[in-house]
Amino acid sequence: MYKIFDVHTHTYPEAIAEKAVTALGKFYNFVPEGKGIYRELEQIGADAHISGFLLFSVATNAHQVQKVNDGIAAQVRQSRAAGFSTVGFAGIHQDYPDFASELDRITEMGLRGVKIHPDIQGINIDDPRMMPLYAEMEKRKLPLYVHMGDNRPQYRFSTARRLVRVLERYPDLSVVAAHLGGYQAWMDAPMLVAYPQVLFDTSSAIWAMTADYAGELIHILGTDRVMFGTDYPVKCYESELSRFFAVPLTEEERRKILYDNAARFLDLNNEDKYANQS
Repeated sequence: MYKIFDVHTHTYPEAIAEKAVTALGKFYNFVPEGKGIYRELEQIGADAHISGFLLFSVATNAHQVQKVNDGIAAQVRQSRAAGFSTVGFAGIHQDYPDFASELDRITEMGLRGVKIHPDIQGINIDDPRMMPLYAEMEKRKLPLYVHMGDNRPQYRFSTARRLVRVLERYPDLSVVAAHLGGYQAWMDAPMLVAYPQVLFDTSSAIWAMTADYAGELIHILGTDRVMFGTDYPVKCYESELSRFFAVPLTEEERRKILYDNAARFLDLNNEDKYANQS
């Protein structure tokens, strides 16, 4: 049996989950498989023997930031109480007035990085308004998780070329380029290989390509740099793991992607030092 950590999950408060998941499906023109609530993620995770999750949420305006991050921290505590090795990343909006203070606050709560979704937030990755955030994160050694890609011309906020500009300016900023480096824009992802501080995940990628192409792209990006993710509620474990195991990879490569790379990135095997947080 493989040990599995899911590095890309989203959940919503139950009161708004149905509305949020419906809006997500309309935005991307697909039907999400999950309900987008933590109770379901916990159940299907347990059934699939998932060891833990990386939990995200998106702040669509500055006023949501603290509430979103408080909610993520609470879900991390709930998940850990249920026996999962769960980690949370904060959401930050470009209009938030004090990046430094919120980064201090989320670190005290035990959140270990920041996730941004440029398409939904309506901002380019390399927008000057984001640079103070990246500078503060680089200084604190907090990793940045970025939704990458989209081939629709109106959603070119998170292209690989834009990310390269950020990487050149902040060479010590650790970044995860989600969706194998670019949802529906995978032809550009290989340019990110030149930057060793960049990792990738499989979320919202392998269901949109052939297994052979997924294998080729994963090998180009580097099997030591790719992590397994479902993008829950976009996909659930039964379907996504079935697709993953169809990708031509060796057993060693599968183990790296399903768990080992995430364990290294999130320091999952050194949890004692986080025991007093979250």
